[in-house]
This record gives sequence, C-alpha cells and structure tokens, in this order.
Amino acid sequence: MGKWLMFLPPILFAGLAAMFYVGMQRSDPNALPSVFIDKQAPSLNAAALPGFAALTDADLRNGGVTVVNFWASWCPPCRAENGTLMALAAEGVHVVGVNMMDRPDDAAAFLAADGNPFAAIAFDPKGKTRLDWGVTAPPETFILRGDGTVAYKFIGPMIGDDYLQRFRPELDKALAE
Repeated sequence: MGKWLMFLPPILFAGLAAMFYVGMQRSDPNALPSVFIDKQAPSLNAAALPGFAALTDADLRNGGVTVVNFWASWCPPCRAENGTLMALAAEGVHVVGVNMMDRPDDAAAFLAADGNPFAAIAFDPKGKTRLDWGVTAPPETFILRGDGTVAYKFIGPMIGDDYLQRFRPELDKALAE
C-alpha cells in the first residue's frame, strides 16, 4: 500500500494541470452564460413601480429588440450605468427596467435625479422576479429578440470598454437580425 501512495502526488498534479489547461481554453473565461440564452424570457409577475408605466410580458415580445435592465437605487454600479441606458433610450432602443429589492420612494427619487431611461418598469421588492431570471445582483442586463427569446446576458455595469467590447456588439447583432 505504501508504494501506491508514492504515485498519488504526481497523479493529482497532472489532474489539476489538465483542469487548468481546459479552463484556459475557454473563449471568455469571465463569461457566466445564462441558461436562458435562445429560450423564452421568464414571465414577469412583478407589479409596476408606482407612478411609472407597468412592464408586462407583452413588452418583452413586442416584435423588436428589448433591453431588460435589473437595477436598484441603492446600487452604485446601477447609478454608474444610468447614462449608458439613457443614451440607448435616446438612440431608440426599447429599454425597460426591473427595480429589485428597493423602496418605491427611493427608486422614484433615483430616476428623478439621474434620469429615467425606461419605457416601463416592473417593481420587484422581494426579489422573486430576480430569482426567476437568474439574476444574482444588480445591475444585470438582458437583450431580448422581438419574439421574447434571450439573445444575451450582461453582468455588471454597462460602462467603458466592458460595455463597448462585450455588450454593444451583442446589441448591434440583435438589432441587425
């Protein structure tokens, strides 16, 4: 039995090295693919954010590309990306929001101060819709095709080079379909 143990460290090292090698061969090691890619977006069971247009399932399947942004007023990265969302809305992209785990007054104050890029907003104070969509923390943004299928999921704030190199090409691809 003792001689067999002598081979255990090299075998473990070889296995670990193989695992690292396979992991390094992925095209984007930081990507966390969504299980919803190319599938219908989950339904929206959330109420409307008081004082704002309600986001419905029909809004997600309107025949055109829709950007669905999960956000909260208490989230600094959400504040950082608001300018990008405003620019997308100004360029004619249908941008909708899901306000999650927030207070209605805080969410409304955020939009009043920083601008409202959303055509419609769902209000998800307990995070149920967030769980249905597989969102871990705000901000997370989905690109939906006109039929409501998920084309892409972006985790984190849509700012700077990350936005330009990862999100924008996927949005342009969806808009061209």
